[in-house]
Amino acid sequence: MRSLPSWIKSTAIVLTLGVALISQSAVAAEKNNFKVAWSIYVGWMPWDYANQSGILKKWADKYGITINLTQVDYIESINQYTAGGFDGCVMTNMDMLTIPSAGGVDSTALIVGDFSNGNDGIVLKGAGKKLTDIKGQPINLVELSVSHYLLARALDSVALKERDIKVVNTSDADIVAAFGSKDSTAAVTWKPQLSEVIKMPNVTEVFNSSKIPGEIIDLMVVNTAVLKDNPKLGKALVGAWYETLAVMSGGDSKATAALTSMAKASGTDLADFKSQLATTKLFVTPSETHTFTTSPGVVKTMELVRTFSFSHGLLGKDAKSVDAVGIEFPGGKTLGNPKNIKMRFDPSYVKLAVDGKL
Repeated sequence: MRSLPSWIKSTAIVLTLGVALISQSAVAAEKNNFKVAWSIYVGWMPWDYANQSGILKKWADKYGITINLTQVDYIESINQYTAGGFDGCVMTNMDMLTIPSAGGVDSTALIVGDFSNGNDGIVLKGAGKKLTDIKGQPINLVELSVSHYLLARALDSVALKERDIKVVNTSDADIVAAFGSKDSTAAVTWKPQLSEVIKMPNVTEVFNSSKIPGEIIDLMVVNTAVLKDNPKLGKALVGAWYETLAVMSGGDSKATAALTSMAKASGTDLADFKSQLATTKLFVTPSETHTFTTSPGVVKTMELVRTFSFSHGLLGKDAKSVDAVGIEFPGGKTLGNPKNIKMRFDPSYVKLAVDGKL
């Protein structure tokens, strides 16, 4: 799951802001034990395998630290990270901006793991066969999630506005059943739910995330203060990540075993898991990650994401403009308030992997 309903987003910011500001200074110290949260999604399943296979422990031992990796429901994991309960957590770029960063927690995107390249899509049922047919229809989706963002980008591409449709807030757990009802004719969702709705009779996928490559990004996010005082955490996580990706992309029996393990842990079979990977642009090598993270495209993406987030009230009730939250990119480029940098893309640890210096 990679989304937060609107009421949870708003509540998370309000409830965690005070705690976050206090914990920000409290955690800024050298330590040897770290807590990292992960959630079930195709692009994050390598973390589970890294943990189960001993790869994560191997890298933690190399740096004399302990990393406790815990699976937590996506919503709860971000809430707990923002409140200081975890040192690191997986999340999308939009959720990083609108929850911990907008909530006052200075956070660093340590690893840009992948982007959705067809995992998220818009489907129409019945007579609708092209994107413009969506006009005037109610659309089931998780409001203020990456699905909502995908819809906004899709509408822009055909000169439509959100006022031309009606959003029907639907949880990810209910969206397949909702779209299967006779009253629903349009939906936006992600795999595996997307795979299920496409199988329904007379359904057409009219837009997907491959049309906006590089915009729905999946990350490993670490508290900036923790990372600054404990670079060994960053090195261990990056080392474990790329060793795991090397195993799963090896094309041999060990790779098959790793992929099978990830599929089982995510509640599906190997064939379905591979189909999800096929529509995920996974950055298998540190070089691929570094090239993407340092590209101008990330800045352009975050401009789109922050504009959407501000227009939908996701940068906090006190945000007076789109510039409320500062975002820092490689090379010193920033968006937003440079005196309030709370979201950072830092490829320096991945560069160590590129150079073989971990």
